[in-house]
Amino acid sequence: MSILDEAKSIIDGDREQTYGSPGVNLRRIADQWSCYLNQKYQQQNMLSEEDVCWMMVLLKMARQMHTHKDDNLIDAIGYIALIEKTKNA
Repeated sequence: MSILDEAKSIIDGDREQTYGSPGVNLRRIADQWSCYLNQKYQQQNMLSEEDVCWMMVLLKMARQMHTHKDDNLIDAIGYIALIEKTKNA
């Protein structure tokens, strides 16, 4: 199975059963991160679901810089795909 196929099977598979709707889950993460950043830096910023996806891609990139793992690539592809999936939901 290619990494593209693996990423698709993850975002379209049981992850939704485990974590709920991607749009709802990403919105909750964005709200939590926004709250943290607003309190820490005394600024009013509101992150979006897309921001969460891009920041998770950056996390996977940083990990990949240390050690190559297909998991990093699969997850990064999955987060990018979720951007489109949540906008079209």
